[in-house]
Amino acid sequence: MTDAPDTFARDTVPAGNALIEARSTGVADPGWAVPTDPGSVPAPALVALPAAEGIPRKRPILPLVALAAVLLAAAAAGYIWWHARPPELPAGFVQGNGRLEADQIDIDTKFAGRVARLLATEGDSVRAGQVVAVMDTRDVEAQMRQAEALVRQADGAVEEAGKALAQQESAVLATVASVAQARRAVEEASANLELERSRVRFARQEVARTAPLVAKGYATHEMLDTRQQALDGALATQNAASARVGVAEHALLVTQRNAEGAAAGRDAAAARVEAARHAREAARQSVEFYRVTIADNALTAPRDGPIQYRVAGEGEVLPAGGRVFTMLDAGNLYMDVYLPTAQAGRASLGAEARIVLDADTDCVVPAKVVFVADRAQFTPKAVETRDERDKLMFRVRLRVNPERLRGREALVRTGLPGIGVVRLDPEAVWPARLVPAPVPAPVPPTAGP
Repeated sequence: MTDAPDTFARDTVPAGNALIEARSTGVADPGWAVPTDPGSVPAPALVALPAAEGIPRKRPILPLVALAAVLLAAAAAGYIWWHARPPELPAGFVQGNGRLEADQIDIDTKFAGRVARLLATEGDSVRAGQVVAVMDTRDVEAQMRQAEALVRQADGAVEEAGKALAQQESAVLATVASVAQARRAVEEASANLELERSRVRFARQEVARTAPLVAKGYATHEMLDTRQQALDGALATQNAASARVGVAEHALLVTQRNAEGAAAGRDAAAARVEAARHAREAARQSVEFYRVTIADNALTAPRDGPIQYRVAGEGEVLPAGGRVFTMLDAGNLYMDVYLPTAQAGRASLGAEARIVLDADTDCVVPAKVVFVADRAQFTPKAVETRDERDKLMFRVRLRVNPERLRGREALVRTGLPGIGVVRLDPEAVWPARLVPAPVPAPVPPTAGP
């Protein structure tokens, strides 16, 4: 009768408190060896007791829920991938993955200077020739004004030199007239001298004929004297005419020298005019140089496309060649795909292609093959076995048709993943899902600040 309550108490106490329950009741438990002499035996050994039969044990539920969630997510992902994957391509086509890229163009300064104004910012779509930044050109403008003053001064010098040349030309004309007049005077004096010489010859003949007649008595001495006086007068006139010829020739020589001096003065004046004109042209070229420098300090977009990065801000001082913007060339949009040897060898330059971006699978962009690499990538260069050569990948560039990009430069983005499909067989017909839509309407460019 005394054992029943003790047994019930032991069964209802947790296993960890079995030792306490045994000691408190004084009843020997089968799993415990109670010593009769505490000093003769060491501490009692603990033996595991069987689980209590009256209390049910809880099973773990959280791991099962997590496993079910993982399996459900995997099934959903597999279902989505299976229905979203593109259908198989027909024969004559091949596809590869890639990212949409465009050539980056740096808009740099030509001269060192300070950024005065920025007329565009990141994300703006700009046109070729549009001014996107202006540099500080106050010093260059001052130099241009100085050069313009030199041009005006050179204009005055050219005008004065032209007037001096006109005077020298008038002097040359006057000396030429004087030379002509002196030459006529020489000619007249020479003619008079020749006339007087003929008269002298006639007078000598008269004297020569009269002298024998006087000796024979056929003529008087008075006649001989008269004819001798006529001879003497003719000789005197001849000498005077000869002197006039000498004077006329001297005058001609003087006028000729004057004409030469006037001609030399005219040439010098013409040289001064030419020098003044060259100086004026140099001044004008200086003005043009400063004008071009000012124009070059207005940074313009070389091609159509969006501004990708703004590197410098207003007020910053940049060296020559300092970068202000980086833009994308919207007219040269392409995607590089990688094809194995067998497929890359059949891809020819100019072959039709299509680009489909992951962001918009309904938009099919026409393109063409513009480059096929002559060397493989992603494999060691020393590979020689045929099996390894079959695994070589060649880069193939697909360039988007520029006509599709015209007027839609604002939508150009780089780095977007997608697939590129190349038609290897020119006779193959494009699948309906890869037929591009009509050319969309142009998108107006965005304006800068």
